[in-house]
Amino acid sequence: MAALQAARNIFRRFTSQNGFDSVLKQVKILSAGDGKCTCELEIADEHVNAGDTLHGGLTATLVDSISTVAITTTSNPPGVSTDLNVTYMRPAKKGDTISIVAECLKVGKTMAFVNVDIFNKSDGNKIVAQGRHTKHL
Repeated sequence: MAALQAARNIFRRFTSQNGFDSVLKQVKILSAGDGKCTCELEIADEHVNAGDTLHGGLTATLVDSISTVAITTTSNPPGVSTDLNVTYMRPAKKGDTISIVAECLKVGKTMAFVNVDIFNKSDGNKIVAQGRHTKHL
């Protein structure tokens, strides 16, 4: 439970500013610990593109931010990004609830490698996107 609260506190610091990450304020961290983090987000007006589907840039931001929280559950600093890749597989619509699942594949002395899957809970847990994030610690 301590890891979950620590992850929520870190994420709150990301989103409490008036900057770019404030668009993530509605993300709910459901579980966190041991290099993993699972979150949920109901897609609202500020999360969609002109077609009323989840904006690709927000998807990449979710990969970036949630993977960073997963890294911090391994008692490592957030680090800095060296590579971020997102594969978009299907849209999610405004009003849908998505699940974001980040898992550290490897955390070494100086590098961390994280996989992030985004599923549409409103559409039978079909995969929406998958991301990979590499960070220098």
